[in-house]
Amino acid sequence: MVQLYGQTLTRRQVSERSGMLSQFAGVRVMTLGDGVERGIRMLEFRTGSGLRFTALVDRALDIADCDYKGQAIGWHSPSGFRHPALHEYEGEGGFSWARSFSGLLLTCGLDHILGPEEVPADNYNYPGRKSVRHSLHGRVSTIPARLTGYGERWDGDRCVLWAEGVVQQSAVFGEDLHLHRRIEAEVGGNEIRISDRVVNHGFARTPHMYFYHVNVSHPLVDEGSRYLAPVTDVVWAAHAGEAYSAQGVGYRTLPAPRMNFREQVWQHELAADADGLVPVAVANDRIGLGFEIVTQKNQLPCMYQWQNFQAGQYAMGIEPSTHHALGNTAARDRREMIWLEHDESRSYEATFRVLDGQAEIDEAERRIASIAKQPEEDFPAPSGRFPKLAEGPRS
Repeated sequence: MVQLYGQTLTRRQVSERSGMLSQFAGVRVMTLGDGVERGIRMLEFRTGSGLRFTALVDRALDIADCDYKGQAIGWHSPSGFRHPALHEYEGEGGFSWARSFSGLLLTCGLDHILGPEEVPADNYNYPGRKSVRHSLHGRVSTIPARLTGYGERWDGDRCVLWAEGVVQQSAVFGEDLHLHRRIEAEVGGNEIRISDRVVNHGFARTPHMYFYHVNVSHPLVDEGSRYLAPVTDVVWAAHAGEAYSAQGVGYRTLPAPRMNFREQVWQHELAADADGLVPVAVANDRIGLGFEIVTQKNQLPCMYQWQNFQAGQYAMGIEPSTHHALGNTAARDRREMIWLEHDESRSYEATFRVLDGQAEIDEAERRIASIAKQPEEDFPAPSGRFPKLAEGPRS
């Protein structure tokens, strides 16, 4: 059954009330037409509940806009949704990724995450290529997808909006990794579901790293908004040491925008529930709006929290990851790198859920606290204990 406008409706009843479902909800493809966004194909999803979001076909099917009943959730940075043809992956010492950094979701990978690094390339067995030079967060987020389908699907009286595509990150004498992505949202619902599968299409043994850079901003992010997570340990903080509490911003409570704020990044160790799920939420009690991200611990065992409260760039990132914040070289040295042989794959699922009203915020907070109660202090001492991750296959 479809929940719309305070009513529970069958498929027939929905049809009786409109000439087309698109009157209430649907998914349609459009092309952006101006500035740095010109030429990007975009899918717009509307669920009918007030949830609207867009997926950029030409930017790895990542999610750009996200709003609920007119209230923005996803972040729009000063860079805009830049066309991938304008992107220079190896520019600015590996940091040009920041010129294409905007939106609710940016996918990071497929063979590298985190800061710029140079790593051995002997696995590709090409004498002319001794190493691979990686830029910030990898290549995948600026690669166009091949759109394989989209639309609405009725299953009895339940209707699902969906889109699918394939993103190919490939090179001669290099990696040949394919990301198969499916996005779903139910008519009348407040959830976005992401199902990804990364497969080694090539025949060289290939490293694989992956994480979701989920970026939320105003009005969800505001002074007094709260970060809720089943934190069992604060593992690491990029700003640890003398600067750890210098800005007066801890991990739990968000400040108003600030001049000259220097980004802070934390890695938290999170507990999972009985089903292996890890929920993290941001809550704005003042306006009764929250946003929850749910992932699977056995797929994305690590979690970063990115704080960028600089005026004009105001955002916070929730970042479930396959690997620790130590980076590519450390993953190899610790024997934690995921290596994919031909036709091997890894699958990832994520659910993004709007929390509408204080009752839903309170329920999410209760569920999260029942898994593990997060530290009450704003600046827990980082332990430096990076749990051992398994090498190779992880179910």
